Amino acid sequence: MLPQKPSKRAPSREDAEALAAQAFAYLAAEPERIGRFLSLTGLTPEAVRRAAGDPAFLPSVLDYLLSDEALLVAFAAENGTGPEAVARARQVFGGAER
Repeated sequence: MLPQKPSKRAPSREDAEALAAQAFAYLAAEPERIGRFLSLTGLTPEAVRRAAGDPAFLPSVLDYLLSDEALLVAFAAENGTGPEAVARARQVFGGAER
């Protein structure tokens, strides 16, 4: 797959939610990645199921990615997008921006 050219436009809320869901799937695909996420957030696997319905959950997944440059770059490369797309998606949610 060829990388997508970075877009300067702000993603829609739906696009930001989709990217955050892809980011969570990326974390969940590898036991070490999801284990670290759970450890740092204090969530249990059961709590993740409940948290997924919380409006703050998806932005927190993006915050987590943005806090770890190596993880962010790896996710962006696997997803065929630039790391800046994650930052733009996070801004869509408002609140604690980085």
